[in-house]
Amino acid sequence: MSFRVLSLLKPFVPFLPEIQKPSRDINFQEKFVWTGVALLIYLVSSQVPLFGILNNNSADPFYWMRMMMASNRGTLMDLGISPVVTSSMIMQMLTSTEIIKINHKIREDAVLSEACSKLLAILLTIGQSIAQVYTGFYGPVEKLGIQVSILLIIQLFFSGIIVILLDELLQKGFGLGSGINLFIATNVCESIIWKSFSPKMHSTARGVEFEGSIIALFHLLIIRKNKLHALYEAFFRENLPNLLTLSYTILIFCMVIYVHGIRLNLKTESLQVKGQQGNYPIKLLYSSTMPIIVQSYIISHTSTISRFLYNRFPENFLVQLLGSWSMRKDGRMFPESGICSFLFPPDSITDYFKRPLQSLIYTFIILITSALLSRAWIDMTQNNQHDVARALLSKRVTIKGVTERNLASKLGEYIPSAAFLGGLVIGFIVMLSNIMDTIGSGTNIFLAVSIVWQYCELFNKEAAQRGNLMVLD
Repeated sequence: MSFRVLSLLKPFVPFLPEIQKPSRDINFQEKFVWTGVALLIYLVSSQVPLFGILNNNSADPFYWMRMMMASNRGTLMDLGISPVVTSSMIMQMLTSTEIIKINHKIREDAVLSEACSKLLAILLTIGQSIAQVYTGFYGPVEKLGIQVSILLIIQLFFSGIIVILLDELLQKGFGLGSGINLFIATNVCESIIWKSFSPKMHSTARGVEFEGSIIALFHLLIIRKNKLHALYEAFFRENLPNLLTLSYTILIFCMVIYVHGIRLNLKTESLQVKGQQGNYPIKLLYSSTMPIIVQSYIISHTSTISRFLYNRFPENFLVQLLGSWSMRKDGRMFPESGICSFLFPPDSITDYFKRPLQSLIYTFIILITSALLSRAWIDMTQNNQHDVARALLSKRVTIKGVTERNLASKLGEYIPSAAFLGGLVIGFIVMLSNIMDTIGSGTNIFLAVSIVWQYCELFNKEAAQRGNLMVLD
């Protein structure tokens, strides 16, 4: 049945936009240029406003997802990478549960699998575009009119196609890494730099202040007579970025970098060449960043659905059970009660202890779901001990002192534990970052550091290959 489902896609394959694989090897300089071009297109699109929008000042229902979606409200990149990531997660679940069986050794299966993921991303782009326009995201549909509404949908659709093709361009070998990772890291780093050095000025009760926390520090030291008070204000000012949140952000960055370096090296030996040895590293963050992305998307989509239902049916008991929402001073919606109130992080460390029950349940949910998703992900992506054992044996390599028959069992002592413990560590860092109110959520900071780390490793590999050196992953 699964192959029949894939076969249904054959008529659509010729009509799907596609980036052809390079016909020759692309050198490092060319990859770097193509990566820069893709990034430039993304950044420009993130600043070009959608034509025809009437209202962009209301509370943003996707505020918590913006960085992770690599999106910018009211611009061509309003949808960001959301359709691509969602389609990838759906395909991963369908294949891991064997609802759709794919043999990547068969070229037709690989082509149809890629086409299925792309078609799903396109359909999600269309669906999300229509939903956002007709739910009044850009203004009442009655005021927009049919023509402007259709124009908005077309703009969002073609922008979504551009994101899909840019990601494919990099993944096909023209660039470095993937477009999804590149756009997420860029969005997070851009936000941190902007909130640190932004020259934008705001009128507050304290007077005119700069938005950027570092620029504000020097500005306050110059205009305030009491320098100690100026320092205090720069570190603890409210409603604008301050140095305390920047310090917390740097601290979390350092923690993530340190955790990324933790690994256990298992000694390996060749089954063919006597005396040839090496190392097989098992990282603490064995499952990488995808489980935390899945967790965040589930929580964010649940919250979005809850807000949507509460705005329309505020008196319904089941809707209130899912979440009752209210507007905060900063214009953002926040769950006051219901299931969603246990999924949102406290505003600060003080708030964490003010609401002990909700805080403890939030901590438990984040830690356990992160660990369980991380453990399940290695089975879904075929990275468990059995898959690793098969991969090593195919290269005629085994763990030193371990027979071929016992290799999977030996790896089973490390890999599942590393995945589960790594998930706990990720959950803890994300939770800590959220409580500290760092710039961007904990998930976004973790993703940014992890992606930059991956790019550093990628650059090292490229440099080593150019120098004809052997790099062991």
